[in-house]
Amino acid sequence: MTEYTVEFVGTGETITCSDKRTILSRCIEEGIAQEYSCRVGMCLACSAEIIEGEVEQQVAVARGLTEEEAEHYTLTCMARPASDLKLDRGKYPPSIEGDVADGDAAAADD
Repeated sequence: MTEYTVEFVGTGETITCSDKRTILSRCIEEGIAQEYSCRVGMCLACSAEIIEGEVEQQVAVARGLTEEEAEHYTLTCMARPASDLKLDRGKYPPSIEGDVADGDAAAADD
């Protein structure tokens, strides 16, 4: 088991997380306000942009991220660190942002 440092840019918050634990589970234990809902990679609320480092998140690709998006974004409920990390919470991949923008436009039409 290897321990890694996970830094959340712009917040000053840092946790340690083993390669056997999800980033979200450690955030919850440490009282870090990481957004989430389902905890199984379906809602995509826990998305974060990977600024530096690598994660192991094979399931995230099956759940909603494209392979290309998974290189730059993570679902913290599914991801385990594979190196020290810098993450930007609340940043969503383009496919999710497009859905949000489309939903906002549809709501404005109602």
